[in-house]
Amino acid sequence: MSKIMKLNNGLSIPQMGVGTWTLRGETARQNVRLALDAGFRHIDTAQMYENEVEVGQGIADSNIPRNEVFLTTKIVPNTMRQGAEAVRRSIDESLARLQTDYLDLLLIHWPVKGCIKDTWQVMEDYVRQEKVRSIGVSNFNPHHLDDLLTYAEIRPVINQIEIHPYMSQEDNIAYNHQLGIQVEGWGPFGQGDIDVLGHPLLQSLATKYEKTTSQIVLRWIVQRGLITIPRCRPRHFAENLEVMHFSLSDADMAAVGSLNRNMRSSEVNDPENFPW
Repeated sequence: MSKIMKLNNGLSIPQMGVGTWTLRGETARQNVRLALDAGFRHIDTAQMYENEVEVGQGIADSNIPRNEVFLTTKIVPNTMRQGAEAVRRSIDESLARLQTDYLDLLLIHWPVKGCIKDTWQVMEDYVRQEKVRSIGVSNFNPHHLDDLLTYAEIRPVINQIEIHPYMSQEDNIAYNHQLGIQVEGWGPFGQGDIDVLGHPLLQSLATKYEKTTSQIVLRWIVQRGLITIPRCRPRHFAENLEVMHFSLSDADMAAVGSLNRNMRSSEVNDPENFPW
């Protein structure tokens, strides 16, 4: 089982979950059920992944009580551009697709300029209605947080950002933690045009610790006190959970951190997604 992390609203989240980006159809349904069978209790999806129905079915198929599963979804940028009522409809639709009365965590998927305030205020309303337990953001840099906090009545509990050895995000993480916001890393092995697992340092550390290179990366992330959501791939479930049972030395933690290149994936560099 994964370590439990405390959020600034007093609720908890498993430190390691599974991400469902790219999963579709029956594969999504089966993989989510298998993840829960393997011991994961943290499932991450998003409206733009177009798999909420299958994720909801996978949770239902598992027979794990709903209150034992931490479920996250995210509001799609195009919906935010359509205004507050569209955001409300999208949240209601996500609840229906996921076959649940509430979400454990609802995130703004991208910082869409001019749309964040209205969206955040709708999200706060859903917290007051007890349809959403916690709210947060994704892909926010410090200036996005500064702007949000000028009007937010409910502080975000999490900022989900890209974190891997080529994108260590030390300053951004420190700023979030200073504000009492937990940081959740997506893309721990790089994605798109980035692939960190072949780096010789990581391969040498894998040999040293008798682990896989992906385990070294995940351990580097969780040992920094961060939450992470590697992809939902059944052949790696046991391997991923095992990272909670060993540690890297301080020197090796620093060595992995030294690989940083501030290299974002092409997805984040897309101005449509990250316009300011």
